[in-house]
Amino acid sequence: MNYLQDLNWRYAVKRMNGNKVPTSKMNNILEAIRLAPTSLGLQPFDVLVIEDQELREKMSPAIYNQPQVIEGAALLVFAAWKNVSEEKVEQYMQNIANTRNSDVASLDGFKNMILDSLKVKTPSEIFQWNARQAYIALGYATAAAAFEKVDSTPMEGFSVDAVNQILSLEEKGLSAVSILAIGYRDEEKDFLANAPKVRRPAESFFTLYENTAEVA
Repeated sequence: MNYLQDLNWRYAVKRMNGNKVPTSKMNNILEAIRLAPTSLGLQPFDVLVIEDQELREKMSPAIYNQPQVIEGAALLVFAAWKNVSEEKVEQYMQNIANTRNSDVASLDGFKNMILDSLKVKTPSEIFQWNARQAYIALGYATAAAAFEKVDSTPMEGFSVDAVNQILSLEEKGLSAVSILAIGYRDEEKDFLANAPKVRRPAESFFTLYENTAEVA
């Protein structure tokens, strides 16, 4: 069960050593994000890969000067779409048709189902739905990084408005929802580097329903 060992090895690293992540490992992490499941397969978010040191230094105050921002090798900014336009849905249909060598007109029923489901949602509900899809991909990213023996730190502690402004996200119809710092742990500076992972015991975490009669 090597993957369980890898997941036990990972933690939210507090200090990083500045070493670069090999391109092949970074590409594997990004590909895992791309392959992550999303509702309807729509992938309603973008991921910005920020390796430039100067830009990360500029972003640091907006992320409350967490040291991983500068000490890491890269930041992955998960930015949800502010809305889902009919054009975006049309592009998705065309992508399906191209990938599966099918007639795009055969997807009209699927397309209309998506558009109809969006009509009954408020802009806020659509954005929150998009953001939840981004969080699924964030989970895949942290797992993939662990499998590559690359450290990561998921971050919600940042000024959304400031990050959006620095990266010009609003004009792109995007808003940052989470950030993942990527790099390698500094075992001398990080007080958690050798600490055992703390999680709830399985017996108090999982509830197994063996019979539907147990469900209220």
